Parts: sequence; structure tokens; C-alpha cells
Amino acid sequence: MNWLELTNEQQLQMIVEQSKEQPVVIFKHSTRCSISSMAKNRMERETAPGNILFYYLDLIRYRNISNKIAEEFQVHHESPQILLIKNGECIYDESHNGISMGEIAEQAA
Repeated sequence: MNWLELTNEQQLQMIVEQSKEQPVVIFKHSTRCSISSMAKNRMERETAPGNILFYYLDLIRYRNISNKIAEEFQVHHESPQILLIKNGECIYDESHNGISMGEIAEQAA
């Protein structure tokens, strides 16, 4: 899994632009939560589709970015949470045990 680290709000505009060329996933991870760690480990054990960019957000360190994501994509904040961005919009989001690489790939197709 090649995570791209999400560390500043300016990257959100870049993600919107990238999503016009290929799907982008944002994984919001709480480093203090065992469920979030399980979801991250589950994703890392599976093969990531090569046509999707995967961003990782440490929402403890960057809570302001997490809040901006919720505002920008009009998705209620949860942790752990994945958002699938395509053509500038969040077309799918899931949290906790519902996070699945297979579902991400299916939704991105």
C-alpha cells in the first residue's frame, strides 16, 4: 500500500483535480483508536487497485483537515472513515468495519 500523506488543506484542491483523472480515496485514521488500526491493517493486507490514489490522514495531528474534508465533501465525520472522490465529488463513504478494499474497487469502477 503506497499511502500519500495528507498534511495540509491545500492538498484537498489537488485531490479534487486528481479525482477528475482517476479515483482518489481519503482514509481518515485515528492513531488512538483500535478499530481504526484494524481497518487500516485490513486495507494494507489487501491488494490496492492500481488505478486509485490512496491518501492517509492522521486526524489526531490534522483535525483541521478532517473538518475541512467533512465541509468540502458534505460527509459527516467518522473515524475510521474512507471517502471515495471521483470527478471532484465524494461518491462513496464508509466507516468502521464497513471499510473494504473490494467495495472501494467496486464503487470506483
